[in-house]
Parts: sequence; C-alpha cells; structure tokens
Amino acid sequence: MTDKQRKILVTSALPYANGPIHLGHLVEYIQTDIWTRFQNQRGNHCTYVCADDAHGTPIMLKADQMGITPEALISQVSQEHQRDFAGFMVGFDNYYSTHSEENKYFASLIYTRLRDGGHIAKKTITQAYDPEKEMFLPDRFVKGDCPKCGAQDQYGDSCEVCGATYSPVELKNAYSAVSGAKPIEKESEHYFFKLADFENTLRNWVDSCVQEQMIHKLNEWFESGLQNWDISRDAPYWGFEIPDAPGKYFYVWLDAPIGYMASFKNWCEKNSVDFDEYWNEASDTELYHFIGKDIAYFHTLFWPAMLEGAGFRKPTKVFCHGFLTVNGQKMSKSRGTFIMAETYLKHLRPEYLRYYFAAKLGSGIDDIDLSLDDFRMRVNADLVNKVVNIASRCAGFIHKKFAGDLGSIPEPFKIKDAINAGEKIAAAYENREYAKAMRIIMSIADQANRYIDEKEPWVIAKQEGREKELQGICNTGINYFRTIITYLAPVLPQVAEDVKKFLNLETLEWNHQPLFNHKINKFKPLMQRIEEDTISAMIEDSKATLAAIAATTPSAPSAEETELQKNPVADEVTFDDFAKLDLRVARIARAEHVKGADKLLQLTLDLGGETRNVFAGIKSAYNPEDLEGKLTVMVANLAPRKMKFGMSEGMVLAAGPGGKDLWILEPHEGAQPGMRIM
Repeated sequence: MTDKQRKILVTSALPYANGPIHLGHLVEYIQTDIWTRFQNQRGNHCTYVCADDAHGTPIMLKADQMGITPEALISQVSQEHQRDFAGFMVGFDNYYSTHSEENKYFASLIYTRLRDGGHIAKKTITQAYDPEKEMFLPDRFVKGDCPKCGAQDQYGDSCEVCGATYSPVELKNAYSAVSGAKPIEKESEHYFFKLADFENTLRNWVDSCVQEQMIHKLNEWFESGLQNWDISRDAPYWGFEIPDAPGKYFYVWLDAPIGYMASFKNWCEKNSVDFDEYWNEASDTELYHFIGKDIAYFHTLFWPAMLEGAGFRKPTKVFCHGFLTVNGQKMSKSRGTFIMAETYLKHLRPEYLRYYFAAKLGSGIDDIDLSLDDFRMRVNADLVNKVVNIASRCAGFIHKKFAGDLGSIPEPFKIKDAINAGEKIAAAYENREYAKAMRIIMSIADQANRYIDEKEPWVIAKQEGREKELQGICNTGINYFRTIITYLAPVLPQVAEDVKKFLNLETLEWNHQPLFNHKINKFKPLMQRIEEDTISAMIEDSKATLAAIAATTPSAPSAEETELQKNPVADEVTFDDFAKLDLRVARIARAEHVKGADKLLQLTLDLGGETRNVFAGIKSAYNPEDLEGKLTVMVANLAPRKMKFGMSEGMVLAAGPGGKDLWILEPHEGAQPGMRIM
C-alpha cells in the first residue's frame, strides 16, 4: 500500500450506441480495466466510469429504419454492450449514457459558460441537404463518384480508392445515402467554438499531459493554426437542443466527452461522493482518459479547451493506444477475423485475451497484433504450462499427505526475490508497460518451475522419512504460485478469485507475507489448453455472424462502418489488383522542407526523362540535403492527390519500422531511374 491513498477517476472512450463490441474495441477497455484494478489492489481509490455515446445522425436513422425510437435503440444496445463488457470482466463502477439528464445539464452549463466568456461564434455555412428527408446530410451520408479518380460509390469526405479528400459538394453524381435523392446545397447558421482562444493553455497542457508520439502530431495542428470548431447541427438531429438556439442541436462530439462527467455525477449521487472535489479547477485528485489514437484531437485539443473555458479541471493525462490487427492484417470480414465480443465468448475464456493483450501492450501508440497461432501457444505455454502448473505440481501432495497444511516456512526460503520484484512489476503497471510486467512475472514462473524440477517432490514423496522436506518444497511452490497470481490479479480477475478460494484467503495483497502454518483447500483445475479446433470454430462462427449482420445492415452507414474509421477492415487483394501497380525506380533530383508540415518533404523525382512532384512522410528519417541523388521506389500510376501543400503525383515507398529507421536505395545499388519493378 502506498503512503497516501490517491483519489483517481479513470475513463475509457464511449462506445457508439448502434452496434456491437468487437475485439478491436476491447484493447482499450481491457487496458483501462487492468490499470484500474492494479490501482485499487495497491490501496488507491480508483473509480472507473464509462457510458454509451448515444447521440448523432446514425442512431436517429438506424432507429427510423428499424421502426423503433432512438430511446429504444440505445437502451437495447446499452444492454448488449454491458453484457459484453461484463463477459470480459471489465469492471466499471458506473456505466451510463450520454442521453441523460446529467449530460444535458453539463452540456448546457459548459456551452453557456463558453458563450458568456466570448468563446462562441456564429457563421452561415453551405451544406448538402436531402430534399426528400428534409435534413442536412453529414459527409458520410453523401455518396457519389470521386471527383479526382472517378471511382463510384465513394463517401462525401474521402475516396477509398485513390485516397483523395474533398467536400460533399465536389462529388460527381452525388446522392443521399438516406433516401437516394440528389442533394442540394443549402445555407444554415452554425455555432462554432473558438478553439484558438486557448492555444497557449493547450500548448502548455499538451507538453506535459500527452504522450510524446501524440505531441508531434498535435503540433501539426498548432503549426497550421487552430480553427473554429463547428459544435452545432440542424434539426432533425438526435441530441440535445442548444439552450439559446431553437432547432439547433449540440454536435455529438461536444456532449460525448461530457459523458464522462455525467456518468461520474450519476455515480457520485448513488455513493454520496463530492463531485466537485474531482472536477473543480483546484482539484488534487487525478483524472485519466484512455482513448484510441484516432480520437486524440477531440480529447487533447477540444476537450481540455472546453473544460478550461468553462472553469473545470483538465485531465491529468490522456493515454492513447494503437489499433488491433489480426494475424498481421486489418480485421477482415471475409477471413472471419472481425470477431465480435459475443462470438469470442462462445468459444474461449476472457482471461486468455486479457492476458494476451497485456503481454503485447506498452505505453505507446503502436498497433498490436492478435496472431491467433501465437495467441494459442502463448496462453498454453505461459498460463497453463507455467503458472497453473506450479499449483498442480504441489497442491496434491499438501492435500494428501499433510491434510492441506502448508507447515512452517522452510530454510532457506526461495521466494524472497519474487516478492522483492513486486515494486518493479508495480512500476511497469503504473506506466502501462504491461508487456514488461508480464515478462517479469513469467520469469518468476520459470524460476518456480525450475525449483520444482530440481527438487523432484514426486520422487521424495515415495521415500520414507522425508515428509518435512516434501512439505517444505511444496510450501515453497505454493508461495511462488500465490505471489505470481497476486501480480497477475489485475489481468486475470476471475482466476484470482478462484485462487483465493483454493488458498483460503480473503485478499491478494500486493505487499504480502508468505503463507505458513496455513490450510489450503483442494486444488481444482484453473485453466485448460486452447486447442486449434477451438480457434477454427470461432473463425467460422465469426463469418456466419458477420454474414447475418450484413443481411440486416441498413443502407446508411452502420455502427460497424463508423467504427471502421478506428479499426479499418480490409480484405485480401487479388494478384490482378496488385498487377495494376506501376512500381518504378526514381532518382531524387531535389528535396525540400514543406512549410507548415511536421513530417513531409517535397521531392522532385526523376523517372528517367520524366519528373514528378511528390510529398513524402520521411522527414523523421532524412534531412532534405541528404536525399538528393539517392534512389527510391515510387507508385507511378497512383492518381494525383491534391493536398493543402500542393499536388502530389505519386507515392514513395520506403522500408523500416518507422521514425528515424526508414531506408531507401543508394545510387550504387544498381537500379536505374525509370526501371520498372516486376
């Protein structure tokens, strides 16, 4: 236990309330739950709240297509979400909804304080409008032909074929994804939050409260200038009406993070806790948000600025994480690797995934991969063969020969190093370096198994007069096991509960004393091996589940489509698709810095008689002057893409893990400009 109990409020991003939870979502909630359980195990007071993000056009339209009210839809989805989270042992102290009186109160309060402080502006804008449904259309509800490459059936904000970005009014043959009607342009007055008013505050806050990898990205926004943020939407819209603007509604992203406050307020009312102690500007409590890197802008620019302008405290830290890939690729519907939480739980124990994610997660924003073969082998090797095996090798002797009594502590006592490793493991948990913590814990398990192998209690048990020695060996093994499970308790909460019953303990305290002269209960198997056919069955079940969802998917963007922006799904390309790429060697004739860009360099590429202008994100690895004369490979037939810095006429390919480690070709390596890569 720490010297002073910390008061900590923790949140995860709010899942959208019109679709199911999948394994990509669970990275975040499992990461957060582990951290919260660790804090409470260490004696801190850590409260974990969340809610469904229950507003916005997609929910309104889906409810309409289903013939039910939005309230009925979000109620149904909330039950499904809470079922899935509980299935994975994500232990929220409170799970709520942004469609609540508390959220309406705080959204209105924050808005009026920002308005009265001069931080709200009005502006008339032109938007796409559906004349049949009589509603303004969000970008992703307008579809048509890409204005750059002509690809059909593209969304109104970007082309999935050539990558171009544009506004909905630029689409060719545009149509409403809601009614199929041709959109018209229509003006409307909107309300904007003046984000730039808080630039100095945000710069200082970001430098100390956001991960370094995200700071570099956020600096691009600062460098290009903070723009006013549109916080209003026109009726019909599913959300809260703006207090002084009839027919205008808060944009879903304004009231979504306020849902953290609303959920906590709801919990405070039920538990007689002072809400203001946690949210006033002078609070000495701690507030942490765990979020995906794709929504960092909302949580690290808009949200702290809103709080600052409204007189509330800002987050202590915002922790971003990466996405989930499966078998080294983006989650795929056709391969059955877009796995829903409910589908997984039909086949496998949740602790397996919790442990595997923990063994992969660090404190950064890198994506993590769920390799299903590695998943099966690691769970079997670490949890079954190493950890559980320690107890199963010792408990039988204690039960049969000593009536469950562990006896006195043997000398010399072998597990002091394991107990002393507790603070190193605690530091890893605290810093969200779960993979490091798992490595240390598994090294202790290896040590315990080596000890048992060397002592061979199964041999000693057959020899007369060595009972005390046998009891001491098994005592040591059980104490190793108790220590290991104590350290794994935040990751394996149900196993920890089962072990407490086995060891006849009330708690698994972090800083514990060894067990001696203590009775334990009969050992029961704690985990079983994962078999290959179980994984195969889950994949086939996933394919069937996704097919059933697809058969009932509305024409407008579904929750799954919305979530693909966070965890994009891509199916395999065919050889014919790949053969369309024209890959050529190019000589870098000139390289220049790009004003206002943090990662881009402007390259003039010589393809052997033809030059191209390309913007390449390799500034982290090269200075412009070092690039001239080098060779690279480029995609020569990629459609030109208009960027805010100019037109990019291709794509440069480089190898390496990223950052400073990106490699291109040297002139002496034999390739010639214009040479085609076959």
